[in-house]
Amino acid sequence: MPYMRNVIFTAARDLFPGYFALVMATGIVSIACELLGLHWVAVPLVVVSWLGYIVLWALTLLRIIRYRRQLFDDLIDHQRSPGFFTVVAATCVLGAQSLVIDDLGGVAAALWVFGLGLWCAVMYGFFTAIIVHARETTLAKGINGAWLNAVVATQSVVVLKGVLDASSTPSTAVQFLCLVFFMVGCMLYLAFIPLIFYRLVFARMDYSDFAPSYWINMGAVAITTLAGSILILQGGSWPVLAQFMPFLTGFTLFFWAVATWWIPLLVALAAWRYIWREERVKYEPQLWSMVFPLGMYTVGTDFLSRALHLPFLTRISDAFVYIALAAWTAVFVGLVHRLMTRARAASRR
Repeated sequence: MPYMRNVIFTAARDLFPGYFALVMATGIVSIACELLGLHWVAVPLVVVSWLGYIVLWALTLLRIIRYRRQLFDDLIDHQRSPGFFTVVAATCVLGAQSLVIDDLGGVAAALWVFGLGLWCAVMYGFFTAIIVHARETTLAKGINGAWLNAVVATQSVVVLKGVLDASSTPSTAVQFLCLVFFMVGCMLYLAFIPLIFYRLVFARMDYSDFAPSYWINMGAVAITTLAGSILILQGGSWPVLAQFMPFLTGFTLFFWAVATWWIPLLVALAAWRYIWREERVKYEPQLWSMVFPLGMYTVGTDFLSRALHLPFLTRISDAFVYIALAAWTAVFVGLVHRLMTRARAASRR
């Protein structure tokens, strides 16, 4: 039907680069449910992840073919461009989800290779475009929590490879690659977070500026915690990691502590926007960037408890899985309502 064709082409043209966070959020919440005994919830979320991944890739390819100008404009935009990193993280999280829940090792391995290729393309495409075609902007308008998607994308490569080779020993080169990626992810967080923190504390910030993407401040260190914990757990079978174990242990605990520190502040800022200033809560794609950190903190804490032999930390994971699941449900209902509203509007034209 003509109106459906218009809806699809409009969706492709205006596609938010960070929409793959939907797959990231769904995948990690599904993994959290599986690890904490909610298998009956985890399984249907696999279907949602794959459906979302396929639809978003179809829209992305249509955008590449038909709307390259809009795509390029997003690539050089400081606010929207970091969203492209979500395609890397979504690919790797989907691979981990497929392995953990459905034991699809071949699919997960293929997604790791694909994710690694995407990481190279997006990482260097992003920084090259921003540097070469950077528009004049201020720090306050140019930096936001979405920049930390670069950290999430980098650590997601480590996470997927770590769970893929949980019961085997990869080549020395692959072990070294995972260690390097972990360190690069740490470097990117330590490079970006001072700028983001400065923007929050010293630059004028209206309540409407506090977008859900700032939750990635916590999500980036949560996935770093998960990546570090996986490497610690692999320390006995991956020889390359042996001499770095004290470093990995200290840095992993450090990043978990940072993730935990962020949570009360982010909750307070969200309350400032939606309760104190009474802004109406409505669906927006960036809300998936709030769900993902909640799920990732759940899984990261669970793995940290295993890596450091601290079983009391599982109490945090046991509680956070329900918080993450509730947040996912609320945002998913908002997405369905948005799609139904637009479909009804299009059918009347």
